[in-house]
Amino acid sequence: MTNKINHKLKRLKIWLVAGVAIALLSISLYAIVISPTPVTAKATPEKKEVRGVWITNVSSSVLFTPWGINRALRQLSQLNFNTVYPVTWNRGNTFYPSDIAKKITGQPQDPTLAAFRLGQDVLREIFQQSHRQGLRVIPWFEYGFMAPINSLLVKRHPHWVTTSLDKNRNLSEGFFELELKDLLPESDEESLLTQLQQSLSIYNVWLNPIHPQVQNFILDLILEVVKKYDVDGIQIDDRFGMPVQFGYDPITVHIYREQHQGKMPPKDFTDPEWMQWRANQITAFIERLYKSIKAVKPNCIVSVSSNPYDFAYKLYLQDWETWIERGLVDEFILQVYRNDLSSFVEELEQPTVKNAKKKIPFSIGILTGTMKTPMKIEKIQQQVKAVRDRHFAGVSFFYWETLWSYMTPDSPQERRVEFKKMFPTSVSRPK
Repeated sequence: MTNKINHKLKRLKIWLVAGVAIALLSISLYAIVISPTPVTAKATPEKKEVRGVWITNVSSSVLFTPWGINRALRQLSQLNFNTVYPVTWNRGNTFYPSDIAKKITGQPQDPTLAAFRLGQDVLREIFQQSHRQGLRVIPWFEYGFMAPINSLLVKRHPHWVTTSLDKNRNLSEGFFELELKDLLPESDEESLLTQLQQSLSIYNVWLNPIHPQVQNFILDLILEVVKKYDVDGIQIDDRFGMPVQFGYDPITVHIYREQHQGKMPPKDFTDPEWMQWRANQITAFIERLYKSIKAVKPNCIVSVSSNPYDFAYKLYLQDWETWIERGLVDEFILQVYRNDLSSFVEELEQPTVKNAKKKIPFSIGILTGTMKTPMKIEKIQQQVKAVRDRHFAGVSFFYWETLWSYMTPDSPQERRVEFKKMFPTSVSRPK
């Protein structure tokens, strides 16, 4: 009996010793886990990257249904995007209730959007939903100075439209076929010419960016958004310029003659001095725009999205290299919409691009597809890798509807899986 008791006591002691040892080990491990991380471990900063997408009304229904935009923003957040650029100004209409637009055009916002959403403020909804999801919102003034010829804006203010030397307000097919090709680098002729033809159809005209009343209207629209909403920034794009054949309207000619002792502008619209003069007038407006935004909201990002410099300047008179040099841009997104990887990389290696990316956060716009030109996910991945390999600030995709949907060549589920691989964790935007 005594032996049994002794045996039990011996086993109890063993268990007690083991228990104490386990407890001490647990405490030690716990101390290790919760002990402060050494300062040296925090020396490497968190990776920052722009991960954006443009949300438009063109070939897309996402803005017209409440569940559509809510679902889009939720998916973008879940897949670790951090920025949305929603269309705010397009085809002569605003995509928010605007007092400025109502005064100038007679209607406060895009009539189709107003009809589908019963006059609701969809832009405010985007801000609220995005900020809940941790997404930055930078309203996108997509159409810039371009407007449809039959829009209320153009019908009410025909004197705001600029013209070519022969007083034509439209961009003619002959202009595309004959003159533009001489201005483009041979490697870019086909892709960029097609892009311009699609965006500047004969049904569109161009508001004169040198006309004081036009400048005031566009500036008032942008400041209205900056004041009215909790904006992270605003974005202007490749249509904030003037097609090189234009500028022969009475207002532009008058201003030019005042500054040139009565001399008329050259008949050759590619004359270097005439091109530079018009580009300088546009740059002066961009400076006014930048300073006006900062006066209202100093932390508001002024973002520019445009084409490669040679194309932007020679065809749109958009001297964005000077804008960056003069500190008029906080963020730049270069639209490099190419199917071919080699031509895509060629644009990333341009001297103007390399120089600009040293000065401000400089991202690359990647085409995820259109109705006519679907893009397979492998090509998108290759382009994202090329951007990251060259240490750009990030990427933005054109456009939401072709990220993952049933109009894409790969299944929506497959594309979402691949985007999650590209963006496995959430990151903040570069400042």
